[in-house]
Amino acid sequence: MAHSGTPGSSEDRAPQDPDITSSTPSTASTTPDLVSRRSLHAAKTPSSAPRAPKPTAAPRATVAAQAAQSKPAAKKRKGGWALNVAVMTVATGIIATMSIPAFALQEGGQSAAFGPSAEDTMKKAQAQSVEVAGGVAASAVSRDVATATSQQELDSKKAAAAAAAAAEAARQRAAVSFANYAAYSGPSVSDFLANPPYPSFSLSQVFSVAQQYIGTPYVYGGSTPAGFDCSGYVMYVYAQFGISLPHSVSGQAARGKRISIQDAQPGDIVIMPGHDGFYAGNGNIMDAPDSGRSISIRPIWTSDFYIVRLGI
Repeated sequence: MAHSGTPGSSEDRAPQDPDITSSTPSTASTTPDLVSRRSLHAAKTPSSAPRAPKPTAAPRATVAAQAAQSKPAAKKRKGGWALNVAVMTVATGIIATMSIPAFALQEGGQSAAFGPSAEDTMKKAQAQSVEVAGGVAASAVSRDVATATSQQELDSKKAAAAAAAAAEAARQRAAVSFANYAAYSGPSVSDFLANPPYPSFSLSQVFSVAQQYIGTPYVYGGSTPAGFDCSGYVMYVYAQFGISLPHSVSGQAARGKRISIQDAQPGDIVIMPGHDGFYAGNGNIMDAPDSGRSISIRPIWTSDFYIVRLGI
């Protein structure tokens, strides 16, 4: 049997382990408890777990392939995390947007975070009154009424304007005619009665002389070729045949003899209420019409007339 201070028999010796050798103090032989190297090694390494073999160095190509395969997975995991964050942000914005109308629809538009608005304060204030002086009168309010002029009214206004323009033109012509009438120096009615140029009387000759004055302007009270009125015209023509007539329609009608229209000849006198002229045949009259116009032949426009003949 070996001494406690010397190593045991050959079967008790374990293979030399550098770790055990280096970690076992050199003073183990002096420890009171006698422990073998195999028991120390068994206490340090669990007997139930087999000792893992040391990893061997893998080839560089295999390590690079494994790193390349792991990168897409990492990127995929990183991209998925960003997508989740974006979805959560959009969802939060939608919820906040839907909450704004709900806040606006609250009574008075108020919440715990916002105080009442000035408008709400005025609505909830007590009634106020304003005193107005007694001298202030309420102003009457009226509505303007739009009117439109009818076509008939427009036509009437146009006709009235045209008539006014025509009357003004006639007045100007009459003024010019009267000025010319005042300057006339030819023979007068009294000159013809004193010395008639046509001593022999005939209706055809009377009508021929009367035609010489077609175009003479109308002048109220005129009885010369510078201007005639209706009875002045008849008086001036008959004076050239030595027949004296008054300067009036009724006086000339009283001097003649009334005949039927069937017997009337050019040169007879057409008598109307307040107007007369020479019968021109075929239902026409040759007369000095009125202011602004001149002597002409025109149809008889009324049935209220009769014919008288002078010189018989």
